[in-house]
Amino acid sequence: MSIAEILVHKGSEVVSVEASGTVQDAVRLLAENRIGAVPVLEGGKVIGILSERDVVYCLSKDGETVLHRPVREVMSAPTITIESKVSVLAALSEMTRRRIRHLPVVEGSQLIGIVSIGDLVAYRIRRIEEEAEAMRAYIQGS
Repeated sequence: MSIAEILVHKGSEVVSVEASGTVQDAVRLLAENRIGAVPVLEGGKVIGILSERDVVYCLSKDGETVLHRPVREVMSAPTITIESKVSVLAALSEMTRRRIRHLPVVEGSQLIGIVSIGDLVAYRIRRIEEEAEAMRAYIQGS
């Protein structure tokens, strides 16, 4: 099971923001799309990720003035990315080890998707259920 399989089902559409955009615009994008993080791009390349946590921490520290700052000043960087050929279990392990919830998927320097820990867990559960059903059918057929 690879990340590519997840992107086939999920799709490869990615909501992203430019590093020069304002945090306020990025927050609006997060809310409109009901997502927890967005890759931050500069010149078409992923240079960071902006999550709800990043915004909350900065609001707590600096107040509402953070909303008028460029995303590049608030984002988490460098970004941890993953290639589509990586296994789901390896991706889950990396997310757990790094304590992150979102992984931009890249091929070379091109952003081709993003997966969340929820995407990976749901995919893994679905596969386990399919395997269990196949075992039940095999046993009942004997």
